[in-house]
Amino acid sequence: MDKLLLIDDEADVQYSFRRIFRSAEIELITASSGEEGLELVERHEPDLVMMDVRMGSGMNGLETLRKMRESRPKQLVIIMTAYGATQTAIEAMKLGAYDYLLKPFDVPKLKNIVLNALKASKDMRQTHSYQPLLEEADYEQGVIGRSEAMQNVFKIIGQLANSDATALITGESGTGKELVARAIHRHSQRSSHPFIAINCAAIPENLLESELFGHEKGAFTGATTQRIGKFEQCHNGAIFLDEIGDMSLQTQTKILRVLQSGSFERVGGNQSVQVDVQVIAATNKPLEEAVRNREFREDLFYRLNVVRIPIPPLRERREDIPLLVNYFLKKYSGKEGEIKTISPDAELALEQYKWPGNVRELENVIQRAMVVAKGEAIVVNDLPPEVSHLGSVSASLSSDVEGEDDATETLTDSQASDNGEPNHESGAANISTIGRALFAWARKDPKLKVLPAVERELITQALAETRGNQVQASRLLGITRATLRKRIEKFGIQQELRIN
Repeated sequence: MDKLLLIDDEADVQYSFRRIFRSAEIELITASSGEEGLELVERHEPDLVMMDVRMGSGMNGLETLRKMRESRPKQLVIIMTAYGATQTAIEAMKLGAYDYLLKPFDVPKLKNIVLNALKASKDMRQTHSYQPLLEEADYEQGVIGRSEAMQNVFKIIGQLANSDATALITGESGTGKELVARAIHRHSQRSSHPFIAINCAAIPENLLESELFGHEKGAFTGATTQRIGKFEQCHNGAIFLDEIGDMSLQTQTKILRVLQSGSFERVGGNQSVQVDVQVIAATNKPLEEAVRNREFREDLFYRLNVVRIPIPPLRERREDIPLLVNYFLKKYSGKEGEIKTISPDAELALEQYKWPGNVRELENVIQRAMVVAKGEAIVVNDLPPEVSHLGSVSASLSSDVEGEDDATETLTDSQASDNGEPNHESGAANISTIGRALFAWARKDPKLKVLPAVERELITQALAETRGNQVQASRLLGITRATLRKRIEKFGIQQELRIN
């Protein structure tokens, strides 16, 4: 049974909480002061504490929270107040509050927040401590993956170790092309010499040539001294030309000459400079199409495309996500060296997301989650909404407030086509995915009755969306008003929508 401690000096609020959370699954404990609340925390060890900021006498909510964190640093606490002061909200979150709520609040919203918090508390208790899943060298290099596609990438890197051949790395943005380029250099015979990365799309065209090849004094306005370019700087090493598909045809010509002869002239100069550099290029564009459109030189394409290394998008190697998560957890661990772990539901949500931004997006999500996570473990609620949608559905279905399985999340998002009409095919696919998630959770929880849980939640959400208007709610659900009334009676759905 989950234990919920309410610390609030208002009798009306305590009464309302007793009515809302009257359940065999939740034990509600109440306190009227911060001092009493601290005693009850030590005595009962609640799963969740909900506490008002302003109380009649003694310690206020923030002072109580500070004391509570000293003795129980992992305690989940939700701060409530009728006064929406910015400074109070910031201070509460700095002190480690799980959430911050303003009074009055809707009953469905309150239930949703409490259920998610209790689920987070349960996840934190069930989550094991962080365990490294990779070799130490993998953590240092950052090129992670055990999928077949990534194993093929590693094989090519190994085959390039004793070669100076030019390599072309292809793949969507965020797949880790530069990491692969650095791995090629690290394992090559040139590893003791410089590796320099240039993003061709980030440097203005009029400066890119000077950046790559250098310039002579007086070559153009502002060229007051001679400058050595990147190719000279990495002599005997390797240069990585990222987004080479964005390079102008004029600069492409000079790159082609370097690949053919190993020589070039600085901007404004006439003396040939000889270099020995391995060129590794990368692009997220289809260069074959650019060649057909005469936007990229065909001869340069064939010079670059000696060894092709395609990097798969993250959605095509989902089996690598747990390894990548493990890597980023260690990378962004706190200064004290404590490494957070991740709950099974949160990891499931990460594995189900499509990752349009690939590994870079996953890295950003983990870094954000480690900042906002309230405990030792990252849980579903710590993930961005677009990532946590499926995970939060299963999370919300694991708790029970009123004796029946009471899901507390909206199950589907509105899917629309480009012309604004409902995209039924997309919506059906989304519902199918959610259905699989629901049944997967039902297999883990024998108490869960999927159909009643979903039906009850849809009716509750429809009434909340329409502010209790049964005619509108029945239309939204696609059922008659008489059927809606029967369902309301069947599930005992209360329409007392607000607590003051």
